[in-house]
Amino acid sequence: MIRFLASGALLLALTACDSIPTSGAASDADLRAELVPAEEDMPPTAPAGACWAKEVTPAVIETVSEQEMIRPAQLAEDGTQISPAVFRSVTRQKIVQDRQTVFFRKPCGADGNITFTASLQRALKARGLYSEPVTGEMNEATRLAIRRYQEPRGLDSKILSLAAARDLGLVAVDRDSLS
Repeated sequence: MIRFLASGALLLALTACDSIPTSGAASDADLRAELVPAEEDMPPTAPAGACWAKEVTPAVIETVSEQEMIRPAQLAEDGTQISPAVFRSVTRQKIVQDRQTVFFRKPCGADGNITFTASLQRALKARGLYSEPVTGEMNEATRLAIRRYQEPRGLDSKILSLAAARDLGLVAVDRDSLS
């Protein structure tokens, strides 16, 4: 009887592993697709029951430095240089992308959930992004580790997004969204 129960538990565990999506490594996730530009200061209404976070994306500014000639070189009639050209550095900044307020989905019920936060800390620690003790407390070290995980994926935020939570294996993936 015990052997039968153990076999059943093993079969159930293997079935659960089969339902985990294997669409690629977590590092392939692009969280920018989850960002919804804010048309007003309220989060989107769809889908019903979704929890939202708000973030202001920073402006992207390009700085270009160039050398501008103030005075050309002075040359003698035989072509020898009397005095060199004089240049000055000119630096210009150009806004490539304006700052923007965006909303993105976050895991509902995760705020203040010690068990969830401890699992998050363990997941970030396993990826080398969190080096503090696992406490279950959403502290600054945890927030910075969240940012280190999300920023290369296109979301520069200390707030954990639902997509990142799914990539970390902390939130179930809806099977309908996989097809």
